[in-house]
Formats: sequence, C-alpha cells, structure tokens
Amino acid sequence: MIAAMLAKIMGFVLLGLVRVLTGAQARWYGCPPKAEQRIYFANHQSHADLVLIWAALPSELRSITRPIAAKDYWTASRFKLWLTTAVFNAVYVDRSRSKDASGVEQDPLEPLVEALESGDSIILFPEGTRGHASEPQAFKAGLYKLAQKFPHVVLVPTWIHNVQRVMPKGEVIPVPVLCSVTFGTPMQLEPDEDRNAFLDRARANVIALREI
Repeated sequence: MIAAMLAKIMGFVLLGLVRVLTGAQARWYGCPPKAEQRIYFANHQSHADLVLIWAALPSELRSITRPIAAKDYWTASRFKLWLTTAVFNAVYVDRSRSKDASGVEQDPLEPLVEALESGDSIILFPEGTRGHASEPQAFKAGLYKLAQKFPHVVLVPTWIHNVQRVMPKGEVIPVPVLCSVTFGTPMQLEPDEDRNAFLDRARANVIALREI
C-alpha cells in the first residue's frame, strides 16, 4: 500500500518536473489519443525519450502503456530499477542477448511479446540504440516481427523533438528546453510487404513528422 502510494507520488512529481523542464507538448497530428492497444515507435536520442513520451500521454493512456527500457542501463541502480518498475511499469530488454540456464540464447523480443499478449500498449525505439544524427538510424527487425505477430495492434509513428538537448550524453543535470512529441497517422504491415520495405516505410513515417 505504502509502496504504491510512493510510486504514485513520484509519478506526479516526475510529471511536473518533466513538464516544467520541457513543456512535454503532445501533438496528436495523425490520430487522437485513444485507449486502444498500440505500439508507439519513435526516434531515439536520449535516455529521457521514454520519460518524455510517458509524460506526453494523457493519464488514461499512461496507465495502459509500457515503455521499453534497456535492462543494463535502467537496472544499474536501485533507484532506476524502482523508478522504471514502480512508476513506469517498463518492459526490460536485455541488449546483451543473455542465455538461459540451459545455454539457449534468449529472444530479446520475448518480454515485448508477453506485454502485448497481456493487452498492454508499448513504447518502442526501433533503432535499438541512441543515435546522434538528425535522422534516425536504420530500424531493426523487432518492429516488423511484432507487426507480423500482432496485426490487430495499432502502429503509431512518433517523433520526439529536442529531447537530446535536455539531457546531453554524459550529463547528469537536465537543461530546460522546450520539447514536443508528435504522434502521426497509424500504419500497418501490408500484405506480402517484406521486412526491409516495411522498416524503411516506418522510418520514413517517423522522419516525416519532424517537419510538422
């Protein structure tokens, strides 16, 4: 009971802090905020990306949307672990491709599949790692595999603007900078569309939101 209350208080504090520092402007350009199962897929330039999208969502969507978090970074301290578990309800992805007790390599998509099978929406960064160029890096195959496995889930391209200036790489103190999150027109995997064509189209849909 106390733990849940602390997490709720921290959520309110963090939400206020993010909005003061960044404005956390949500721009629903291609779709309305709607309580349906979605995969929000976005460009990735900062560890603060998941926090900014979380803050930009209305409260009724935050409660059903789980950000994907790199396990090695977000569980590196007890506070980060508590924050991502209790406040964000994050889905951890092991980027090191660890093996189970029998020596079989773990599928990094397995936690995402479990979250989607349980009915959650997720926030995904298809580049896999943070980029530092003006455009996202090539998207990895995970988004394509999830689109194949969950054709009923709505795929929403998302552009995060300016967040890399709030928390530059190597810095620990955030800088106040106006940021925004633009949610685009949903897309889906087309019949017989191959992996590369789909991922190129998904990436182009994210980049197109930069100019809106």
